[in-house]
Amino acid sequence: MPCFVITGASEGIGAELARQLAHTHQSQAQLVLAARTAANLASVAQACREAQAQVLVVPTDVSDPAQCRALIDQAVQQFGGIDTLINNAGVSAHALFSDVRSEDLHWYESVMRTNFWGSVWCTHAALPHLQARRGRIVAVSSLAGLVGVPGRTAYSASKFAMNGFFEALRAELKPQGISVTLAYPGVVDTRIRYHGYNARGEAAGRSGLKEDGAMPVAECARLILAGMQHRQREVVMTTRGKLGRWLKLLAPGVVERMALAALQDDVQPH
Repeated sequence: MPCFVITGASEGIGAELARQLAHTHQSQAQLVLAARTAANLASVAQACREAQAQVLVVPTDVSDPAQCRALIDQAVQQFGGIDTLINNAGVSAHALFSDVRSEDLHWYESVMRTNFWGSVWCTHAALPHLQARRGRIVAVSSLAGLVGVPGRTAYSASKFAMNGFFEALRAELKPQGISVTLAYPGVVDTRIRYHGYNARGEAAGRSGLKEDGAMPVAECARLILAGMQHRQREVVMTTRGKLGRWLKLLAPGVVERMALAALQDDVQPH
């Protein structure tokens, strides 16, 4: 039976990934759900169990390397191994760099610990078990990791770091039969940006992005799982995202204007 470890599984994309895997594999699915919020994890776990999946809930803060190792240890102890690690846990942020006070810059490091280091620590702990099963690694990045988005310097930096790490790791692991799929969602209909940091490192409570036409979370999860199943190198979502990636090479000024146009009027650089 395949064992899937999903970080950031308490809501949004991670929760939907878990639900879709449960419905697809039913009693053959072994799901390990990790996130900081135990109550939300319990709700997702119940929905997966109702689909007959086997579920282990492990409350985890991926910004703590010891908790990352404990997550993997518990998964292996419960299910005997790991077939797929989905690095989905992440925190958002929206603030103009010039609006961040020097005494508040510490939250940039917090974003990096969760988005980048959390993925590194979980992957390092899981690697021997993935090697044993010629498994899969999925890293949920963002279009903000392909094109720098104004107002999202911390978030873009963490996602660019993820991309570099997992692209290099993919080449290292190819001879061992382990696939690495990088997923690049755009604006998805979740609450992640509302929980993210503002300039003072507090919960923003709102999104600074125009969200007309945001991708439904079910569609986003479906695309990620399809890419994982086929061991694709990348899953770049939306036509706009694919276009922006190539325009960045040919006409970078156009891409910058596109990125600025994605911001709500009251958070435009001043």
